[in-house]
Amino acid sequence: MSELERITARRSELGALAEELGKQLQEGQAEREELVIAERVLHRLVEQHRAKAEAKAAIAAAPVKAQVAGRAVLLIPHRDDSPDEMALPAPPDPGNRAGRRRPGAGQGGG
Repeated sequence: MSELERITARRSELGALAEELGKQLQEGQAEREELVIAERVLHRLVEQHRAKAEAKAAIAAAPVKAQVAGRAVLLIPHRDDSPDEMALPAPPDPGNRAGRRRPGAGQGGG
């Protein structure tokens, strides 16, 4: 193989490689642009969620005034199955006396 043939073959290989790399670069740039858009959308969704949570917390924190039989009363929010940070704590279980005993108390054999 002469020098000219090797040079021509190498130029052809490099031309194909440059074309392939150009396609990969375009695909990478397009994906990067899509990710920038996705990032903006995600930031907006997070901000909307945060704003809704803050509004819900502000509503839950403000006591609701009402009247019952002509007297002013404050309404207590209903507890659901999945309480959030603003929910009232559950009352202690009056039937759970074991939690109030000292360890070893009431056991024989001293």
